[in-house]
Amino acid sequence: MTAIVSTVAYLGLEARGVEVQVQLIAGLPAFNVVGLADKAVGESRERVRGAIAAMGLALPPKRIVVNMSPADLPKEGSHYDLAVALGLLAAMGVVDAEALADYVIVGELGLDAPIAPSPGVLLAALHAAETGRGLICPAVQGPEAAWASGVEVLAAPDLLSLLNHLKGQQLLRAPEPGDVEEGVHGPDLRQVRGQEVAKRALEIAAAGGHNLLMCGPPGAGKSLMASCLPGILPPLDPSEALEVSMVQSVAGTLAGGRLTRVRPFRSPHHSASMAALTGGGLRVKPGEVSLAHLGILFLDELPEFGRAVLDSLRQPLETGTVSVARANAHVTFPARVQLVAAMNPCRCGHLGDAGLACARAPRCAADYQAKVSGPLLDRIDLHVDVAAVSAADLVLPPPAEGSAEVRARVAAARALQTERYRDAAARTNAEADGPLLENVGTPDEAGRALLSQAAASMRLTARGYTRVLRVARTVADLAGAETVGRVHVAEALSYRRRSPVN
Repeated sequence: MTAIVSTVAYLGLEARGVEVQVQLIAGLPAFNVVGLADKAVGESRERVRGAIAAMGLALPPKRIVVNMSPADLPKEGSHYDLAVALGLLAAMGVVDAEALADYVIVGELGLDAPIAPSPGVLLAALHAAETGRGLICPAVQGPEAAWASGVEVLAAPDLLSLLNHLKGQQLLRAPEPGDVEEGVHGPDLRQVRGQEVAKRALEIAAAGGHNLLMCGPPGAGKSLMASCLPGILPPLDPSEALEVSMVQSVAGTLAGGRLTRVRPFRSPHHSASMAALTGGGLRVKPGEVSLAHLGILFLDELPEFGRAVLDSLRQPLETGTVSVARANAHVTFPARVQLVAAMNPCRCGHLGDAGLACARAPRCAADYQAKVSGPLLDRIDLHVDVAAVSAADLVLPPPAEGSAEVRARVAAARALQTERYRDAAARTNAEADGPLLENVGTPDEAGRALLSQAAASMRLTARGYTRVLRVARTVADLAGAETVGRVHVAEALSYRRRSPVN
């Protein structure tokens, strides 16, 4: 007899169905797992053996073969333990195989038979919903799985409790969906003294989802302004919150099944590797650019990152996805992020200040800024020079306008974009492209004349030209204008990068 139970394999944010087939064959006792399983899956033999022994049961003196079908699909992770254990118990006649046929099973087993959490339960629950099945998962991840509507969830703390439920001797309570956290927005813009141009650029970036680069001396407030950005962005809507939670689920960072309405803010150190930033590793995991999906990826001290690491962001910034290619798999993660970067103008950071600049200025600035490639800089919509904060700025009272006032204007501009792109693939002006952008972002006659003249004098690339149109559309939205005018184009052009030395 062959017992068959269902589980899933994760490829990016896709959960693919896997059949766990368990057969007891006469012969010398052995326990083999086949089907392109990695080391973690192979080690499930010992975890399953220990869990079954902890319940007072012994494995039959036969050859146990566990096949994971399809055999050419890579199987990675410890979440197959529970499916293997239940399939084996069904083959032994301890549990009815028909009782397991309508469930997708995920979970890691401990040697004393507890069911431990494993990444990707939300993806497994959504897969179960699509296939019309229920889900068996660890108890601590029940609130996470409960977010998938229409799915019967059996969230068990240990293997014995699960078996008792399946036999009708115990009832497992259906879990409730986890809490929705509004979260903390971070610093208020009132803490920023001066820097009116930079704050205006921050508002435009938030309103249209544009990439932003701030360049200025140390202590000018670049990092502070970047940390204020989550406080002026609109919250995630339900569908966006689910997208973000799916990435967190497969990364194993969705604690307690709690969904958040606050957009992600990721700030990796400049020593981060390419795999850490874009995803990868021995077991492919989402990187920082995917963990910041629909939120902000903040890169402080931009030139200190490895050049190859920075250039690996070029494709995700353009397409909104990141693809990790391996010999046996091709995994794609979402990466629709808003890049916010900060940098000093040179290594000493005091270019333009004769009293503090090093002896190599301005040559040091050219060498330092050349660490960031031109194609990456061309993908940044807003370039802002941040001046040093003067003593006069520091003694002034806090500004009257803070994050709440800016957030209201950003929300109004985002509402216009939501209505505009209701039937399109884009969410914000930063995502508009092709005929859609021509439709909504073409300036009036005076604006077209200015843009044509500037494109020639500033030597804008085709990508730069498109990004100016997007920013101009956002400036017009903030002003409540239906048509992009000359003044909107002029402001958008003022934020384009003109030379490598600032």
